[in-house]
Amino acid sequence: MATDASRPPTRIERRRAAVRDEALEHALALMAEQGVGALTVSEVARRMGIRGPSLYKYFPRRHAMYDALFARGLRAQQDAVRAAVDGLEPGLPRLRAGARAVVRWAVEHPASAQLLHWRPVPGFAPSPAVFAPAVDEMADVRTEFAEAVRLGQLAPAADTDDTVRLWTVVLSGLISQQLANQPGASFPDGIFSRLTDRAIEQFLSAYRPPPAP
Repeated sequence: MATDASRPPTRIERRRAAVRDEALEHALALMAEQGVGALTVSEVARRMGIRGPSLYKYFPRRHAMYDALFARGLRAQQDAVRAAVDGLEPGLPRLRAGARAVVRWAVEHPASAQLLHWRPVPGFAPSPAVFAPAVDEMADVRTEFAEAVRLGQLAPAADTDDTVRLWTVVLSGLISQQLANQPGASFPDGIFSRLTDRAIEQFLSAYRPPPAP
């Protein structure tokens, strides 16, 4: 007998998933047009051509929609990072490629990036289950720094939680400056995003390994 996890979705489940996906697409478009804080379930329903109460069955309140958008954006960002680091050697090659992928993805998806990297909606924070992959992602970055130290690519001082925190400050700063000061520019042309590689190298230079005896 097939388990719930292995059985194919029913027609009703497929329909519900399609409605949710369509709603989130409209929500992203609305946030891109009018700002992240402009999202309302009723406006999304209007754009879908359905009554507001019909959509409340899927998203009982606005924060539930934000939670789903956060989860969706986080998956997309992590997919971009995985694609960028796939096949690379551990340590610095993966750190550089992953960091570049995060900034590029954010510049190319500004509405989702604001939800992931800022707190633009008063009172909203992602649910623990939705935020858990972000915690895992930071653990992966911490592992790469430790591996870079083990391989002699970085000094032992890089193998700390504070190093990872500073790393995220650099990347978030690039993202925030680009989105706030030159929205709509491409990653390679942005006056801030085009400095990504330089910022990464300047950060890593603070953890140069000691010279070999």
